[in-house]
Amino acid sequence: MQDEPTPTELVKAVADFLRTEIAPVIKGHNAFKLRVGINALDLVTRQLALETPADAAETSRLKALLGIDGSLLELNRALSEKIAKGEVDLDTPGLKEHLWQTTMDKLAVDQPNYASYKREAGTA
Repeated sequence: MQDEPTPTELVKAVADFLRTEIAPVIKGHNAFKLRVGINALDLVTRQLALETPADAAETSRLKALLGIDGSLLELNRALSEKIAKGEVDLDTPGLKEHLWQTTMDKLAVDQPNYASYKREAGTA
């Protein structure tokens, strides 16, 4: 185990530094590229914070839904195959809720400022 600061704290500190100290003095196309970089660092910060619990919850839901064990990748493949074969659909108990929660968890990392996400998450 490493001492502090954590990887999340380090990435956030770099993004905050770039946002507050560097971005105000950069102009033109380089300002755009800097914003892209800051957004990428913000995404990594969210992913470091949210990915592990979201993946664990998704795995748990898939195990319950499919009645089998496996890695997240294996379980998602199994679900995809069952959907493709018509063995499960939106009338399958728990599937709609699983897909909705998985989508919300992914948006929390990728696009937490989307108005529709914020409305559905109750943060608008």
